Amino acid sequence: MLYHKFKKNGESGDPFSIKEGVFGNLENFSYRQTWTEDTYIHGTQGKETLGKTFDFKRAYFVSAVLIFFMFILAARTAWLQIVKGSYYYSMAEGNRIRIERVEAQRGIIYDANHKPLVRNVANFLLYFVPADLPADNNELYGIISRTSQILGDQTPADIMEKISKVNRKSLEAYQPLFIADNIEYEKALKLYLESAGWKGVVLSNKTRRQYDLAGSQSMSHILGYTGKISDEELKKAGNEYLPIDYIGKIGIEYSYEDNLRGANGEKQIEVDALGKEKKILGQTQEQDGNNLVLSVDIDVQKKMEDLLMAALEKNHLTKGVALVMNPNTGEILASVSLPAYDNNDFAKGINAKEYADLIARPDQPLFNRAESGEYPSGSTIKPVMAAAALQEGVINENTSVLSTGGLKVGEWFFPDWKAGGHGVTNVKKALAESVNTFFYYIGGGYQDFKGLGLDRIIRYEKLFNLGAPLGVDLAGEANGFLPSAEWKEKVKGEKWYIGDTYHLSIGQGDITVTPLQIAEYTSFFANGGTLYRPHFVKEILDSQDKPVKEVQPEIIRKDFISDNNVEIVRSGMRQTVTAGSARSLSTLPVAVAGKTGTAQWSTKKPPHAWFTGFAPYDHPQIAFTILMEAGNEGSTVCVPVAKDFLQWYFVDRNQKNSQ
Repeated sequence: MLYHKFKKNGESGDPFSIKEGVFGNLENFSYRQTWTEDTYIHGTQGKETLGKTFDFKRAYFVSAVLIFFMFILAARTAWLQIVKGSYYYSMAEGNRIRIERVEAQRGIIYDANHKPLVRNVANFLLYFVPADLPADNNELYGIISRTSQILGDQTPADIMEKISKVNRKSLEAYQPLFIADNIEYEKALKLYLESAGWKGVVLSNKTRRQYDLAGSQSMSHILGYTGKISDEELKKAGNEYLPIDYIGKIGIEYSYEDNLRGANGEKQIEVDALGKEKKILGQTQEQDGNNLVLSVDIDVQKKMEDLLMAALEKNHLTKGVALVMNPNTGEILASVSLPAYDNNDFAKGINAKEYADLIARPDQPLFNRAESGEYPSGSTIKPVMAAAALQEGVINENTSVLSTGGLKVGEWFFPDWKAGGHGVTNVKKALAESVNTFFYYIGGGYQDFKGLGLDRIIRYEKLFNLGAPLGVDLAGEANGFLPSAEWKEKVKGEKWYIGDTYHLSIGQGDITVTPLQIAEYTSFFANGGTLYRPHFVKEILDSQDKPVKEVQPEIIRKDFISDNNVEIVRSGMRQTVTAGSARSLSTLPVAVAGKTGTAQWSTKKPPHAWFTGFAPYDHPQIAFTILMEAGNEGSTVCVPVAKDFLQWYFVDRNQKNSQ
């Protein structure tokens, strides 16, 4: 029961007794609520204030603390909203809206007659989007374990290692992480069905290259192949490529990557919680890559390869080269390097054991000898030497020397290849019969006969583009090498002797050339005095095979040898066939000119065998160069290959086409 009691200070009395007016002097009374705490007590000592006095000195400290924390909050807000705003916006949007690439089709490569040499075929590729993968480790391991089980060639640890290299809280985590490609159809179907409920797992249907070599494995050296982009290539390529992309590795695929790859499109998509596409919000169209038309005729390539391979097997050899060019344009009609390999092995993904077996082979099938091999030229250099001596006035068409079997200088003897020599020899006979003595004379001189000397020899060989790449549109072209007195002294610690000049004059010693360089200067004499830049691609088409660009012949150099002197050398090369070291070709229905060569390179192994030439003599359509490593005599092993090829090219093929 609630009740009140009024009393005067210091007195007791009836609780309902009121004195001094209605309530008496209220100031002299105390008010109490007996079941609550006192709320007001008045004593004789005066009024009391409820609470404690506030210390304003502390206000400054409290304010400073509050301002400090507010500054930190503002700074953090500015950092998140202004400095890192776009970053976090991208991450947030990445959870809902994403940009996906629409891949362009890679361009097709045709031979000279528009026969397709490559196709784009379906390729199942698996990748993860690390940002979408489950945060729960058990769930993540379950996905990895099942993926490993289906693929069969990767352990869970292998897959986990790939994931661990990515910061899953960065923008990089939204980039595709390559797991496997070239997946078999049955495995791809399992992954497709099961991955529908897996976060961050994507099975994509990309394309890969399939090469139609028409039975000519040596085409692999020309076409090259594509493969998955490496980390190093990705860094160089920048934003145009993704880690799951394929890129040209070597050959035409590499050299013309920018033309073949095309321009990718984009589509803006909305994704669900699993990172799967829900709907397309917008799209820009891709532009397929350009198609290429090669100058290479696959029939010519195949025929030359078959003939060269048969000759190698007949002579128990394994390594050889054959080149066929159009001397009037620089177009390469065939480029055979044996042994060869199948580039489809690389395009579909070669395994480590297969690759190790290839590179361990002593005959080096991956090495393109035609453009990258460097060899002593042997006597095939003699047309260049003859042209230089004629141009410098060291000799003329009628200058003759007596070949008695070689030259003796002090204690050294420099032999001719024929015992007893060749007798009186002029420049044409010297070329036809490959007379060393004549070229010793015109190169280094002898007694009172002044030759070209080292400096002029090197100058003219450089004019013929030796010792430097020709700039062919195929990566990996070698330079060859031209020695000098300074080089010999620096590298070998020896001075340059007259014997070094003699050796250089016949293509021996330290000089090296590529087969392509020999085919190039053979074309020079065939066409009457112009060096054209050799090339494999003659036309670029769009994806609908409409012309984009026709590759025009490009002149490297001309007019450094007079027409008359070029014709003298041509005549000597023709005499090689009519009366010299390649007489077996004289029975062909087409007039041929050429030069044989035998190049020493080892004291323990046979010399390399060469033959280079052109036909028809009066109006050349082709120039060709044939090399057999350790083949011994060019006239013995290379000339028969040339004969069979020329018979097919000018006679048999035409008869077959006319039927």
